Amino acid sequence: MTTTMKKTYTPPAPFTDPKEYRPIPLVPVSSGQVKAIGYDAPTKTLAVTFNSGPGTVYHYPDVESKLHEDLINAESIGTFFGAHIKPRSFKKFEASAAA
Repeated sequence: MTTTMKKTYTPPAPFTDPKEYRPIPLVPVSSGQVKAIGYDAPTKTLAVTFNSGPGTVYHYPDVESKLHEDLINAESIGTFFGAHIKPRSFKKFEASAAA
């Protein structure tokens, strides 16, 4: 008898209230995973969009400028993002909030 275990998935994070959205200019990057990156130095907020999906914008607070610099200069932006940025807390905004 073969037993199959059902996979469990973490539900996606809810969207943040669009009234909290602050525009941060995004610059396209060369990455298989990350589409564009922006940084707001006064608030230390990193903004990221991805190649897959509907254009959701993620804001990562409390990111030092050195970490942003290391991300955009990484040999693999996607790998660096996964190791150093992805585990951080974020705010998630629908693409329409950024339009």
